[in-house]
Amino acid sequence: MNLILFTPADLGRPLPRSDPRARHLLGVLRRGPGDQFDCGLVNGPRGKGTLVAADAAALTLTFAWGEAPAPADPITLVVGLPRPQTARDVLRDATTLGVAALHFVLTEKTDPGYAQSTLWHSGEWHRHVRAGAEQAFDTRVPAVTHGLSLAAALAALPPCGTRLALDPYEAAAPLAQCHIISDASVVLALGPERGWGAADRALLREHGFALVHLGARVLRTETAVAAALTLVKAARGSL
Repeated sequence: MNLILFTPADLGRPLPRSDPRARHLLGVLRRGPGDQFDCGLVNGPRGKGTLVAADAAALTLTFAWGEAPAPADPITLVVGLPRPQTARDVLRDATTLGVAALHFVLTEKTDPGYAQSTLWHSGEWHRHVRAGAEQAFDTRVPAVTHGLSLAAALAALPPCGTRLALDPYEAAAPLAQCHIISDASVVLALGPERGWGAADRALLREHGFALVHLGARVLRTETAVAAALTLVKAARGSL
């Protein structure tokens, strides 16, 4: 953790020693009473925390906050729901790179069993976006949805901005050569691990998406997400 994140509900009460943040403070950062550490409030300001006291059950902390962060880059990621381990990587790494919203959608070729994973139903996914933000030394975490159909997710998107869908099979132009306006929103769509189906492509085109590719090599979903976001953020001048 480069930054330890807290929620408003965490403030004003002891942090149990069993909490991973407490273990990190004591075992990794080796903080003792009176020591400070870098902290942040989820989607709020960064600041400095102070470890006031530590007993056998919990840590007592105080916080001093700075200014609220600027809004996240207006980049929305739409991903065909992948296997849970891949989804964990995408949640973490897309948050680290910086996106405003992240939608995991059901597509023509999605394995329906993936939507039943405890990753989604237990709320575990929250932990992975927070880990991504902590890695980036940032407090901003994306809005996340899961389980919508591709059609429903596309219908709910804001009406403006650049819309690009990665497709190594039918795309004619490389993402690296796309003109992306630096102050406009971007929606980037990636298919599931089996790729887009014909009906998916028709939906994407109907909603104004241009099909683009990352070159001749077919990448794993998590690698494609990182590569595509890097190119988009570089084009926007926000990398």
